[in-house]
Amino acid sequence: MIDIQAIRNDFPILQTTVYGKPLVYLDNAATTQKPACVTEQIVRAYSTMNANIHRGVHYLSQQATAAHENARQTVQHFLHAKFQHEIIFTRGTTEAINLVAFSFGEAFCRQGDEIVISGMEHHSNLVPWQMLAERKGLTLKIVPFDDKGELQLETFEAALSEKTRIVALAHVSNVLGTVNPVKEIIEVAHRRNVPVLIDGAQAVPHIPVDVQTLDADFYVFSSHKIYGPTGIGVLYGKESWLNNLPPYQGGGEMIATVSFEKTVYNELPFKFEAGTPDYIGSTALAAALNYVGSIGLEDIAAYERELLAYATEQFATIPDIRLFGTSERKSGVISFLVGNIHPYDMGTLLDRQGIAVRTGHHCAEPLMNLLGVDGTVRASFAFYNTMEEIDRLIAGIKKAVAMFV
Repeated sequence: MIDIQAIRNDFPILQTTVYGKPLVYLDNAATTQKPACVTEQIVRAYSTMNANIHRGVHYLSQQATAAHENARQTVQHFLHAKFQHEIIFTRGTTEAINLVAFSFGEAFCRQGDEIVISGMEHHSNLVPWQMLAERKGLTLKIVPFDDKGELQLETFEAALSEKTRIVALAHVSNVLGTVNPVKEIIEVAHRRNVPVLIDGAQAVPHIPVDVQTLDADFYVFSSHKIYGPTGIGVLYGKESWLNNLPPYQGGGEMIATVSFEKTVYNELPFKFEAGTPDYIGSTALAAALNYVGSIGLEDIAAYERELLAYATEQFATIPDIRLFGTSERKSGVISFLVGNIHPYDMGTLLDRQGIAVRTGHHCAEPLMNLLGVDGTVRASFAFYNTMEEIDRLIAGIKKAVAMFV
């Protein structure tokens, strides 16, 4: 059971006023706010154990190293990964996907091969594969979605061929909110011995993820989407795949030995972590994951389903509303347009009422082209949002609409 007031008290920024009105923060799909335990961990780490890790014999270095590796273990348990060394720290989802696209492409892709993605991907899970396709002479195949914003398993399976080398897919769409049937898709791909990368940026804050149950080959997410700091993220990869991929970047940390003639690469996970890692950010990410764990992702998911159901009912009271993404398997995202009101105009008018939403193409411009719009307004929910805030959103939209009559 969610104690909403206790949770809101953990997030100091939620007490902010905007233009004299209490903040209603509904831009959680872009980034979530941070509980005090996360910001306090950042200050504590810099204040008590700031030293470069892994290479120092002195006390501070040893303390920082232990904290960083304990954070890796926290992520391992959060994702239910088999091994701690299957957790690679990156700068975020974007870098994690770029890492796989580059390293996998170098090792396993040849001219004429195919990569399969969906039509609802974020630019971060599209552009790196386009770059690989251009570099290696590959074909990028796009699986369409239906009018509800759902992928059909049959359509997906039909896109696979003997030339398919990898599938890359969002677990949850950042625009449509659709929760894709990734376990079933992975099963279909694996029957053809095709590995699958899952973009979990929009999934991990809202639903429990078990990478072993999913049997995902690669799974990626960003800290800042799950109440942690910016600038750090995670790549999970099966040990067998990671051992067979070349490094993405070269430099310190990822080496075992270096001479002018040859470099021998380090073991996992360090082979993919060139340079000084964000050992402060990793400990703060661990604090965020522990905080979410203390509340319980099952309870979070149940409460956010209530928020989404209530919001969907209330949106139906707005004349001339258009909702994008109406799947029954959906996360707490509502993308919408009202009449001919431009999304930027709607977003600006809501902002003046203290309501923060996202406007534009949401880093999914090809998806917008498929929908036949330039952009949408997006309200996205977190477990610190309330029914009363949804009421304010609906009232704010209606007030904005009245200004255009």
